[in-house]
Amino acid sequence: MKAQFKHSYDQDINIFDDKSQLIKYGLLLLLLLVAPWLLSNYYISELSAIFISSITGLGLMLLTGHTGQVSLGHAAFMAIGAFSHMALMSRGWNFIPALIACALITGVIGALIARPILRTSGIYLAIATLALSIIVEDIAIVAEPITGGISGTFASPINFFGFTIDRYVTPRAFYYLCLALAVGITLIYINLLRSNTGRSFLAIRDSEVSARALGVNVPQAKTLAFSISCAITAVGGAMYGHFVQAVNYESFTVIISITILLQIVIGGLGSIHGAFFGAVVVVLLPQVIAILGDVISQSTGANVTSIPGIDTALFALVIVIMIIYEPRGIYGIWVKIRTWFRMFPLYRKGLFRRSKTYLKTERMR
Repeated sequence: MKAQFKHSYDQDINIFDDKSQLIKYGLLLLLLLVAPWLLSNYYISELSAIFISSITGLGLMLLTGHTGQVSLGHAAFMAIGAFSHMALMSRGWNFIPALIACALITGVIGALIARPILRTSGIYLAIATLALSIIVEDIAIVAEPITGGISGTFASPINFFGFTIDRYVTPRAFYYLCLALAVGITLIYINLLRSNTGRSFLAIRDSEVSARALGVNVPQAKTLAFSISCAITAVGGAMYGHFVQAVNYESFTVIISITILLQIVIGGLGSIHGAFFGAVVVVLLPQVIAILGDVISQSTGANVTSIPGIDTALFALVIVIMIIYEPRGIYGIWVKIRTWFRMFPLYRKGLFRRSKTYLKTERMR
């Protein structure tokens, strides 16, 4: 059994618990750095998609997982980020300035929208954000000079320090760009949660009444969380535009918003790891279903992949099973396995039994 004794507050807010954890993440990063030289272009492309999906998931995780505000409209902010980034690059902006600008633009728009929309909560907030996603789809058609209207717009080549990066021409370079952005945003995210601002987000998630009692300006904190969440999502949307090369109003539908929400729920709501675990499931599950379908077809002769909606049905089945048996998602399963090894042979079965009690003030809202 591994015991860790903390003797200062700094130890409690360190990015890494100890040196062994730092070494593990260092080895993981090293493995990701050498992966393009060991894998084919197809798998490199899939890993790039996982990083992009992880960035988008981190955006929604900040709002839903760490602030407790449900959103069904984050595809709208992906669209704003993608269209604004492509519009700026088509007008001669370099990749990095355009990426920063699209994040700032989307963050400001998110802050302006947050003030009225965050007056609601729960299912009403979800419906309001859902309506927002539908509205942005129509705006994308009308704003033809920026979005290209119905035809959409194409991604400009990424010129990075004189080197052209393209998903198809230079897949390794595009992979490293996605990896760098995912790592950079994750580090920013971690440091945000360690700050007073991040702790105010967590306080609001756990209990708004208690947060107000502790002096947290709840409307201001919610607005800030919504704005930062939109900015991170915009970066994911911009990279998604470069990944698919061309986007239009149909590229960011309500289904995308729901998929992002399901991604963080499956991965593990309220954990940074959950955004990455969920991205792996969302990106690779269709491929796994296709492979299993081919295996079943070859062994039994039944063409399973031809059944309409089989991908969506299996994805929904995974979600239902996860919610019933492990509400904390894949990250919750990992925590249990890790704790079992650490506490063996002292681990007991009811260690992670969920509490049935909660604040009366929250129950009566």
